[in-house]
Amino acid sequence: MSWHDLAGKNMISVKDWSKEELDILLKVAGDLKSRHYSGESLNILENETFMMLFFNSSTRTRQSFEAGMSQLGGHSQFLAPETMRISINREPGGGESIKDTTRVMGRYSEGVGVRILEDKVDYYGQGTEIMYEMGKYSSVPIINMASDIYHPCQSMTDIMTMQEKVGDLKDKKIAVTWAYSPWVRSWGSIQSNILTSALFGMDVNLAHPAGYDLDPDVLDMTEENAKKSGGSFTVTNDMDEAIEDADIVYPRNWMSPDRYEIGKEKEIEMAGQHKEWKYTKEKQETADPGHLLHCMPVDRGNEVSDEIMDDPDLSFVYDQAENRLHLQKGLMALTMEGEF
Repeated sequence: MSWHDLAGKNMISVKDWSKEELDILLKVAGDLKSRHYSGESLNILENETFMMLFFNSSTRTRQSFEAGMSQLGGHSQFLAPETMRISINREPGGGESIKDTTRVMGRYSEGVGVRILEDKVDYYGQGTEIMYEMGKYSSVPIINMASDIYHPCQSMTDIMTMQEKVGDLKDKKIAVTWAYSPWVRSWGSIQSNILTSALFGMDVNLAHPAGYDLDPDVLDMTEENAKKSGGSFTVTNDMDEAIEDADIVYPRNWMSPDRYEIGKEKEIEMAGQHKEWKYTKEKQETADPGHLLHCMPVDRGNEVSDEIMDDPDLSFVYDQAENRLHLQKGLMALTMEGEF
């Protein structure tokens, strides 16, 4: 396979990419990171435009994509749906169709990123469905900047970071665990992480209190990925069990499957019943060594203690955040037909 075979390919979920294609992405991202630190001026996407359609706000996603396009010699354009006439529910008189909006965006740009989470859609999965619909009509690659099911840029960043820090991921153990926070978070980052970690041969331990089950289809795909790669996948309701002997610990809050019916306030009340689910120094001492991974923002003192978060020997979090920039540069360069 050639790197150029990825030109025009959508990145909506890692499930749509082969392991070989993902390895190419990682290799290119690493190369671009090295070239950035060598001071090389890159014009891989010179005169190209990446449009970013944000139904939901972000902390780092806009920053990393915009900085990435600038570093590659291109331009990014921030788009807020409330300033456009786009309708995601096809209501009569509600606005322009997804089909028409997408086709025109392809005439103006070389790539389109979309971010749409649960509070902007009517049911679980609708945000991801919209991205696949856009992919059907688009003449340029559609990149998922976080949806209600997946966050592929984050999960591939997780893999890039772990490979840099601990080497070959085969047989390395990662504990992906629910952690207490009054912030009610989406499933995308966690679901993409377990899918991708299993594909790369890791022993994935998913832990959460009863009532916080993830998408059963994603769990089934994770199990299949583990079988294909020679890794493993287990689910437990015991955080301590998951963390024991773990190389990596990923403590993050996520919503219950009832989020769409019960609302945010009820979710906060439910989470408050599990305040002991925190990654503390005491728990870390049972890991091996339990390096911290987190997509950020981190709810310090709840999801993870400051002692671990600020330990340079344990925490990979800031390097992980930086790698979003380089991973996404690789993704845009490959899919938007960059000149290497």
